Amino acid sequence: MAKDLEQEIPLRGNSKAIHSADIENNPLTTAATRASLAPKVYKKWSPWLIVLVVVANIVMFFITMYVNNCPKYSLSCVATSLGRFSFQPFKENPLLGPTSTTLQKMGALDVNKVVHHHQGWRLISCIWLHGGVFHLLANMLSLLIIGIRLEREFGFVKIGLLYMIAGLGGSLMSALFVRSSISVGASGAVFGLLGAMLSELIINWTIYRNKISSLIMLILIVVINLGVGILPHVDNFAHIGGFISGFFLGFVFLIRPQFGWISQKYLQPGYSPDVPRRKYKIYQCALWIISLVILIVGFAVALILLFKGVDANAKCSWCHYLSCVPTSRWSCNTQPVYCTSEQTGDQLNLTCPSNGKSKTYFMPNLTESQIRGLCTQLCG
Repeated sequence: MAKDLEQEIPLRGNSKAIHSADIENNPLTTAATRASLAPKVYKKWSPWLIVLVVVANIVMFFITMYVNNCPKYSLSCVATSLGRFSFQPFKENPLLGPTSTTLQKMGALDVNKVVHHHQGWRLISCIWLHGGVFHLLANMLSLLIIGIRLEREFGFVKIGLLYMIAGLGGSLMSALFVRSSISVGASGAVFGLLGAMLSELIINWTIYRNKISSLIMLILIVVINLGVGILPHVDNFAHIGGFISGFFLGFVFLIRPQFGWISQKYLQPGYSPDVPRRKYKIYQCALWIISLVILIVGFAVALILLFKGVDANAKCSWCHYLSCVPTSRWSCNTQPVYCTSEQTGDQLNLTCPSNGKSKTYFMPNLTESQIRGLCTQLCG
């Protein structure tokens, strides 16, 4: 995806982003101005916020693994040489990460706790947590590729706000549809940046060259990434919610003045244009207003429905297919794992109702966390 974005989506501030003909053939600019106008049109920023966000996510993952402490609470771990930073068994967490209990403790999105225990902060905290090393790497690489590009063009304030609001939008969509399991990850916010790239191309349409090919390539990238979300154990509702939020936020935050308005600043002394250029085109203003209204109404309605405890699946019987499509190779069952147990001395008998498997363990003094881990492996 990195190559696609770099080759097909033109940058601003170079010959591909600004109509060079507007500079070369514009009678309103002097020769000296023509030579210096292009680099001054749009300010370039030094990206640092996105890098800081990536570092913060990595630090949070280390803290989560420290709290998880697999050797103390589980009977078997992956990469035991890492000590308390070792990972849960693959059957329990194939992403190389902590238990779901640890993630819940650290602030994972749990609808029950958000609605009934007034822990709305989980809508934000879940954005900074990841289910495992693979999950973290995928999100952070995507964030670096997309985020640094956008921050360089639009600055840390706009991209920082866009990232957080889109992440909240992804959490809200997830909370309305994913009712029986927890959710973590920055992918909703990352998809928000991807959505903003698409809307930015649309609202600043006139300053691009190769705009049709750029639009097709961006749409293709979005479709492929959302398509991956129909696999099991992927919260595609967070992806969709983040993308939709970011798409409309892009119209609000990433609007650019048209080139003709900027060029008026470089008029020769005493020259006055017959028809002064507007800062923004009419279609840009219309998209800005419509998007702002949609965002305000959409977030307000989503928050009201969430805290009223509304299950969006009851209103949309087919929507669950947007997040997972069942096949003969996998199931989309997201019900919490549980086992029936019977303890006789040092003998523990576990039965997993979901698959009918039973197993006997001869281990003394098992903790509740260890029993839960054995149950997860048995039902996996």
